[in-house]
Amino acid sequence: MTDTQRHDTQRQETQRSDTRETPESTLLRRTSAVRVPVRGRAWFVERRTITLVVGCVVAMLALGFVGLSYGTSWATPGEVFGALTGLEPSVVIAEWRAPRVVAGMLFGAALGVAGAIFQNLTRNPMGSPDIIGLDAGAYTGALLVMTVFAGASTTVAFGAVAGGLVTAALVYSLSRSNGLSGMRLVVIGIAVNAMVTALNNWLVLRAELEVAMAAVGWNSGSLNGIDWEDLLVPFTVIALLLAVIGLRASALQQSALGDSIAVSTGVPLERQRLLMVLVGVGCTATVTAVAGPVMFVALAAPQIGRRLAKAPGVPLLPAALTGAVLLQLADLIAQMLLAPVSLPVGVVTTAIGGGYLIWLLAQEVRRR
Repeated sequence: MTDTQRHDTQRQETQRSDTRETPESTLLRRTSAVRVPVRGRAWFVERRTITLVVGCVVAMLALGFVGLSYGTSWATPGEVFGALTGLEPSVVIAEWRAPRVVAGMLFGAALGVAGAIFQNLTRNPMGSPDIIGLDAGAYTGALLVMTVFAGASTTVAFGAVAGGLVTAALVYSLSRSNGLSGMRLVVIGIAVNAMVTALNNWLVLRAELEVAMAAVGWNSGSLNGIDWEDLLVPFTVIALLLAVIGLRASALQQSALGDSIAVSTGVPLERQRLLMVLVGVGCTATVTAVAGPVMFVALAAPQIGRRLAKAPGVPLLPAALTGAVLLQLADLIAQMLLAPVSLPVGVVTTAIGGGYLIWLLAQEVRRR
């Protein structure tokens, strides 16, 4: 090889090395991901996820503004902004309507995350707290406090949390024979849900008339009458639970890919599952303790968020935002449907969720 040929070969190799793609550039070219630098590390977020987050936040703000404006008399945008900024104080907007709007966002996000956790754990779109009996178990705990111990609202809240934890422990322990199976957990949860619901009906029938009426009304799930004092403890508890599961989000995604992959990547599987169950039960029981069982938000929100984001598994953030939007929308429908009578929001979510459940079962049958 002559010197001229050697020089041409070296120049071609240099040009190829200059144009060679890095792994990051290849990922950005082949996918619709956006590179987000955080503390010296590169995080890749799908553009579709960013669009979904922005859209859900805009929808939450819009629904919240409508919720602040709607009532026995509509408030003008100027009155709403004046009440929020303190320039024109309004007890109706700031003390009556605003807690209800915040509760819809907070409780909807908590239910969406709880549903995503259990659907990742079971790898089944029907694996949500209301299907596997956690809502019914929380209602049992509250009923026992109301009917047997005649407790106050704070005691009822602790009873609901305890009932949800006991039911979750029962379902989880029965599902662990020969290894944890998602389908077994769902089937056992449905059976436990039926038995606990029968127990709840018996407790209501045996209770005094006034207690039974209060219990049945609370079982419908409602945001009526919620004020800022009712939100202080739930906000703290839910914020802590969401922070815990947010720190374990990567391990949760690895667990959703399969047990062998999760173990090979260093995920402590049993401890991870126990943490997921505790966080999911905590979110569900906290919402139930304040608003009663709000059905089907935890079932529908994670799947709707997953389909909108077109993401693998059941991601937490789309589930939380979709749950917040769903509960806000359902609460507005509950207020407007038979105005001036305000329906419990659980009536609307049950109607919407029932239709979604029928569609989901039809999809599963068609796929099989």
